[in-house]
Amino acid sequence: MSLHRKLHETFIIDHPAEAGQLLESFAISEIVRLIESVPPKSIAVLLSSMNPAVAGETLRALPDELGILVVRETSPGDAAGLLARLERDRRKAILRRLARPLAKEIRLFMEYPAESVGSLMDARVFALPEDLTVEEAVTQVRVRAPKDLHDIYVIDRRRYLVGMFSVRDLLLLNPSDRLQSVMRHDVPTIHPMENREEIVALFAGRRLVTIPVVDLDGRLLGVIKNEDIVKASQEDATADLQTMVGASKDERALSSMWFSVRKRLGWLQVNLVTAFLAATVVGMFESVIAQFTALAVLLPVVAGQSGNTGAQSLAVVMRGLALRDIRPAQWFRVATKESGVALFNGLAVAATTCTAVYWWSSSAGLTMVIGISMVTSMCIAGLAGAVIPIILKSLNQDPAQSSSIILTTVTDVVGFFSFLGLATVFAHLLV
Repeated sequence: MSLHRKLHETFIIDHPAEAGQLLESFAISEIVRLIESVPPKSIAVLLSSMNPAVAGETLRALPDELGILVVRETSPGDAAGLLARLERDRRKAILRRLARPLAKEIRLFMEYPAESVGSLMDARVFALPEDLTVEEAVTQVRVRAPKDLHDIYVIDRRRYLVGMFSVRDLLLLNPSDRLQSVMRHDVPTIHPMENREEIVALFAGRRLVTIPVVDLDGRLLGVIKNEDIVKASQEDATADLQTMVGASKDERALSSMWFSVRKRLGWLQVNLVTAFLAATVVGMFESVIAQFTALAVLLPVVAGQSGNTGAQSLAVVMRGLALRDIRPAQWFRVATKESGVALFNGLAVAATTCTAVYWWSSSAGLTMVIGISMVTSMCIAGLAGAVIPIILKSLNQDPAQSSSIILTTVTDVVGFFSFLGLATVFAHLLV
């Protein structure tokens, strides 16, 4: 190996992000020649700092084995962006060679519901780094841009969208200017999980050819083209004709009564089973309730607060999963955060509850029991609200369909059991 090439590889290993910015102006074959002996982790960092189009072409040109190793070292979100630029067969082949949990996470970033903006998004968006000069940008457009390019999006080195300009604008600018000083900053964006109706409204309200799709942090994921929206609207109109004659599998406001019964009855029966389970817990402490009637009065207070706590946690986590702000692999972080929130809220609510109960009953024992029960049940409810939808998601089940029923069971059973169980243990203090 020549000294010159050895110095190149050492620089790439020690400073992969800076190397990526320098190499993106090279021919793809030259980039591959310089990095093919570099550790996959350094290549992953290098690709993440490159112009996305160059990074995608570089991954495509890497040998299969090295490409797989690089994807393994890349974050799931970045890996999804790179793989989206490959041919379908090559993409599927790489995903099959990855560990199943990693492949599943990457697919989460690449698959979107049928009615979402993401399902129409083209991930092969052409974007340029903001620190390029206009002259460098023109060279990149000539070499790497698709022939039908109209809008050019500008990103920073972390791939956050910062501006845009049209191809026509690029030809009229001073060649020595930096893109960050000449780009338009007021760029309308949309999240991939938004409904298609939102993107239609954006196109209708402004004379746009394309609209960039970004995640919650503002990272550029892809682009929606006007012609794709027109085509999708035509398909939706055809689908609506089918639903008018009852061809849809989903219940609608005017679906037949028996269709609606079939859709709803199963879950009502499941809910009945869970209600009997909660009633069984209460029945276990029938003698204590008969002895201290105040317990029956206060029981709904504990169950109600734990239910509300779990519902709040569930709503936040469900939204995070729907918007892909969180992934099942982040369950511990989410569960810890929601449990902490529930703990502090439980302490505050318990303090208010204890004050009211002591004023009402003058019983220090009853006050202590409901205070401890309130904190315990709210903490468990917050944890359950966080982990239940994540568990269902990891099992490829729809969290929206059954999370609330499972959560209601957990909060009722925990609320009843903690309150009545503590009352049984400290019965001698309830007088």
